Amino acid sequence: MRNLKITIEYDGTNYCGWQIQKNGNSIQSEISNALNTLTGQNVTINGAGRTDAKVHALGQTANFYINCSIPTEKFSAALNSKLPKDIVVTKTVEVPKNFHARFSAIGKQYEYKIYNHSCRSAIKHNYVWHFPSNLDIDRMKDALQSVVGTHDFSQFMASGSDVKDTVRTITRAEIRRNAEEKEISVIFEGDGFLYKMVRMLVAAIIKIGVYKSSKEELEARLFSQQYCQNKWTAPPEGLFLNKVYYDKKDMHC
Repeated sequence: MRNLKITIEYDGTNYCGWQIQKNGNSIQSEISNALNTLTGQNVTINGAGRTDAKVHALGQTANFYINCSIPTEKFSAALNSKLPKDIVVTKTVEVPKNFHARFSAIGKQYEYKIYNHSCRSAIKHNYVWHFPSNLDIDRMKDALQSVVGTHDFSQFMASGSDVKDTVRTITRAEIRRNAEEKEISVIFEGDGFLYKMVRMLVAAIIKIGVYKSSKEELEARLFSQQYCQNKWTAPPEGLFLNKVYYDKKDMHC
C-alpha cells in the first residue's frame, strides 16, 4: 500500500468546489471517480484545501492510499487520461505513510486577480473580478501591510464555519500590477486561512482603493475586532490556490 501525494491544477468554473457534495459536481469527486476507473479501488482522497465553487487552483495537493502496480513516475499521466480537461495532475510523489495533505501542511499561498478596466473581458471573465473603477494602488499597498503578522481574523470570516480558533499568521501580503494586461494581483501567504478570508480581505482593500474605506477602518476590524455590518466579499472567480507548503524554507518569512 502506497501513500501518494498529487499536485493538482484545475479550473473551478464548472464545479461546486473541491469537496464532495450531494447536489453538485466537485473536483474531489472527479478525481475519486478517475482513480476508481483507473485502479478499480474506492479511494479516500485527502485535500489540502477546500476551495469554494468557481475557485481555481494551480497547486492544490491531495494524498491517498492505494495498492496498484502503476509506477509513481507514470501515475500522473495515467490518472490524467481519466480526468476531464479542466482538471490536471501535474505531479505525483510517494510520501511517508503518516503524511496527510491537510494536516501536514504548514502554509498556503493564494492569489486574487482583478481585471481593472472599464470594459469586461470576454476571455478572462471566469478567472478575474472585473472592477471598472479607478483604484489607488499605493493606498491599497499601504493598508495591506496591516494584515501581515499574527492576528485574530474573525472579522474576516464568513458565516457558515464552525472554526473556533480564528488566529492566523500572514507572512506575506503583496499587490502586483500588470498595466499592460490591466490586471492587479493580490497575493497572500500564511499558515492558514479562514472561510472566505482571502476574498473578504481583498474586498476590504478594494474599498480602500476607491476611498470608500480607510486603513484605519481595516485596522479597527483587525486589531480591536470592531464589528463591520457591511462585510463585503469579493467574487470567487478571481481566486487561485497557488501553492501548499510542507517545508518552512519554501515559504516567504
